[in-house]
Amino acid sequence: MTVTELMEQGEAAQWSDRLLRWQSVHGRHDLPWQNTRDPYRVWLSEIMLQQTQVATVRDYYARFLQRFPDVEALAAAPLDDVLALWSGLGYYSRARNLHACAQKVVALHGGAFPRDASTLQELPGIGRSTAAAIASICFGERVAILDGNVKRVLTRALGFDGDLALTAQEKALWKLADELLPREDLDQRMPRYTQAVMDMGATVCLPRKPGCLMCPLADLCVARREGRPEAYPVKTRKLKRTAQSLWLLWARTRDGAVWLRQRPASGGADDALKSVWAGLYCLELFDSFESLQAAVPARQRDDLNELPVFKHVLTHKDLHLHPVRVELPASVTVSGQGFWHAVDAWPALGLPAPIRKLLEQG
Repeated sequence: MTVTELMEQGEAAQWSDRLLRWQSVHGRHDLPWQNTRDPYRVWLSEIMLQQTQVATVRDYYARFLQRFPDVEALAAAPLDDVLALWSGLGYYSRARNLHACAQKVVALHGGAFPRDASTLQELPGIGRSTAAAIASICFGERVAILDGNVKRVLTRALGFDGDLALTAQEKALWKLADELLPREDLDQRMPRYTQAVMDMGATVCLPRKPGCLMCPLADLCVARREGRPEAYPVKTRKLKRTAQSLWLLWARTRDGAVWLRQRPASGGADDALKSVWAGLYCLELFDSFESLQAAVPARQRDDLNELPVFKHVLTHKDLHLHPVRVELPASVTVSGQGFWHAVDAWPALGLPAPIRKLLEQG
C-alpha cells in the first residue's frame, strides 16, 4: 500500500493517530533516557544505542551522566577519560565523535544544541536520522527518523520493496516517512510519534517472528497480507566478512605493571587494524609470532608463554587474537610508542573490551 493509497482511503491521518495511541499504552516508558526533552540526554542515548542493545546501554548511560552531567562537562574532559568510560561499548569512533561534538556545541553554540535537524547534522557524529530524533523529540520539529528499526516498520507496512542498497530507493523511503508524520500539534505529537515508531521496531515489528497480532497497523500492513513480513526490507548488498589473526604481546613486570601503547587516532595503511581501536590503549600488536618474538629481548624469548587463542567479532571482521605473556624488567622498552602502566593505573585507561578482559583475568 502506497502513501497515496493510504490518503485515498483516509488512512494516512490515522497512521500517526494509531501509533500514538498504541505507544501511550503499549510503548516503552521506563527507559532512563525517555520522558525528557533535554537534547544532551537524548543525543547521548541516540549515539550509545547505535549498533548496541538497550540492556547494554543502560549502565553506560548512567555512568556517563554521573561523570559528565552536561555537554560542558563532556567537552572539558580529556578524550582519554571519555574513551576509558566508553571501554567495552564498542564502535569507538562514536566516543571520539561524541567528544568532538560536545566541544563544537560549546564552542559554536554556547553549549545549547541547535533546534533543527539540518544544523544538528553539521555536528560530528550526527547523521540524518540521529539529528531528526533529537529535533523531533526535544523541539517538536516535523522531521522523520529512519534507523534500521523504522525502515523495517515502514517497508513492511507499505510493502516498499525498493532495494535500500540503492541511494535512490533510500531517498524514496525517506520521502514516504516524511509524508506520514503528524501534521498538527507538533510540539506534543512529534516526540511521541518518534518514540512510537522506534518502539514498534524494537518490540513488535521484529526482524524474525514479528508480533503482528499486537501491531496497530496490522490491517494496513502489506507484508502481513502477503504472509511474508521477513522479506522486508529489501537490501541486496551484503557486507563481506573477513578474518585476521593478530598476536598480542602481554608484557608485564614483576610488580604487575603492563606495557601499553596508545593507538593512533586514525589508522594508516601499515596499521594492522587500521582505524579499529583508534585512540585506545592496547597491548603491542603483531601480524605473526615471529615478529612479536623479535620485539622481545633475546634473553627473555624463552619465557614467552602462548595463551589460548580467542576470537573477537567486529562488525565486518573476525579477529583471531593470540595472546603471548612474558615478564620483563621495568627497564626494558618494548617500543618507542608505549609505556609501562602501573597495576592501579591501567584499569582507568580506555582499553578495547577484549584487552581489558584479558588483563583482568591476570
